[in-house]
Amino acid sequence: MPELPEVEVVRRGLERWVAGRSVASVEVHHPRAVRRHLGGAEHFAAALTGRTLAAAHRRGKYLWLPLAEDDGTPAGQALVAHLGMSGQLLVEKPAQPDETHLRARVTFTDGGRELRFVDQRTFGGLAVEDTGEGDAVPPRVAHIAIDPLDPAFDEAEFSTRLRRRRTEVKRALLDQTLIGGVGNIYADESLWRARLHGSRPTDRLTRAQVGALLEGVRDVLHESLAQGGTSFDSLYVDVNGQSGYFSRHLAVYGQVDRPCPRCGTPIVRESFMNRSSYSCPQCQPLPRARRS
Repeated sequence: MPELPEVEVVRRGLERWVAGRSVASVEVHHPRAVRRHLGGAEHFAAALTGRTLAAAHRRGKYLWLPLAEDDGTPAGQALVAHLGMSGQLLVEKPAQPDETHLRARVTFTDGGRELRFVDQRTFGGLAVEDTGEGDAVPPRVAHIAIDPLDPAFDEAEFSTRLRRRRTEVKRALLDQTLIGGVGNIYADESLWRARLHGSRPTDRLTRAQVGALLEGVRDVLHESLAQGGTSFDSLYVDVNGQSGYFSRHLAVYGQVDRPCPRCGTPIVRESFMNRSSYSCPQCQPLPRARRS
């Protein structure tokens, strides 16, 4: 599943190549691509056609572009996108052959590069949603917490809310209502940097440990962004179809039996919520309750 860096890379591409352009036509090639648009495929196309796509925004793993009328006034709606497990928003020349899993196409009045939604597994989707005035957050996205790279992120409030919970710290990191955009990969990497095991109880964390965890989260997200995100296969790409390279710099995720970059101890894998967790048993010891 794409996480914050991968989605932010796409947002930046949309901001560069799509924002400010007016929609000439919309084609929906698969109904599941717009299943979240309650009016159906035809209504989705009509809602976009003739509108201008404004600045690209992101909250957690969601993307949206507010819509404007011909005269530039806000339309009170936005094109909302979620990439799911395999979704791609690609900016292609019109002459470029269609991708095998092309689900929707948006062309623009300037005749330049078109926007294509490609999704092999069709878990992602597009929708036009009412937002009210200005650049308000779409209702579908409003429940997601802002992420730690946002200037408005409140460290003290996050620390208080985290330490009040009675859960494991990795579960808390994956809770999008508490902190946005962090998924399995970056949770493991952040916990390694903070020297915390993912099963450590949140209500027993010290403020210093929460501070170290936040520092680890921010560092790993910034470093991944600089590398274009983490791509394990051809599904995770930017709007130009380019893969990210942060997978070459992962310390623990997917590194089972390889030496910890810090102490040399072999990395271990544990089952976690039908997924996997990776950690260093020396740098990230199990909490006492788990050890017993």
